[in-house]
Amino acid sequence: MTLFHLFLLAIIQGVTEFLPVSSSGHLILLPALTSLDDQGLVIDVAVHVGTLFAVCWYFRSDVLLAARGIPELMRFRIETRGGFLAFCLAVATIPVVIVGLIFKVFGIMEMMRSIAVIGWAMIIFGIVLYLTDRMGAETRQAEGWTLKHALYLGLWQAVALIPGTSRSGIVISGARALGYARHDAAKISMLMSIPTIIASGALMGFDVVRVADWQAARDGAIAALISFFAAWAALVFMMKLLRTVSFTPYVIYRLALGTVLLFIAYT
Repeated sequence: MTLFHLFLLAIIQGVTEFLPVSSSGHLILLPALTSLDDQGLVIDVAVHVGTLFAVCWYFRSDVLLAARGIPELMRFRIETRGGFLAFCLAVATIPVVIVGLIFKVFGIMEMMRSIAVIGWAMIIFGIVLYLTDRMGAETRQAEGWTLKHALYLGLWQAVALIPGTSRSGIVISGARALGYARHDAAKISMLMSIPTIIASGALMGFDVVRVADWQAARDGAIAALISFFAAWAALVFMMKLLRTVSFTPYVIYRLALGTVLLFIAYT
């Protein structure tokens, strides 16, 4: 894979990962709409890992708080706020891990990597985002996250395995439906992405080692580094913007892109 191709993939991933427009959908569309080869799931996960480090650094205080609470999970005794946060993140990750394993075993993920699926997902879940954002109250904050809400949002997150859905977008939709403020809904979504990306990265990492595809591993490392810087810039921009702007611009983008994709898919 050429350096230009890796750079393009990493920039797309970094910029779109934290926006509710589906980074995975855009990565799948790149080879589908151009002459470039499909980068495969290994590179997909690699650029996600780059964004993982970006979100960990941006929310480093929360990440460190949760990390200090991990020993409490190991002892099955939740005694601190950090332990509770770590527990909530673990619970929120269970649904997507289970559904993801099922999709992988039965090859469902590869079956859904099509322009038509992405187009429909862009439109349908764009409408869901619009409705929840418009109708949801803004009475809850991220600090008031509960275990019940963690499981609830974990179920929403599992839906994001459908290409074009947007993991951040669907979790934000669920959080807005629960009444979390826009900025706090985005924060919860970003924190939930950390264990999810770690799980998917570990799964794909085993595949790389198993097939000894060191060329893909090298390309993945380059892509991860570039996506880190792109994701950091996009994250800083979006979190500041959300204090004054709704999610409607992202919805308009999703509807427009989804319509174009369906036109391409069916003609």
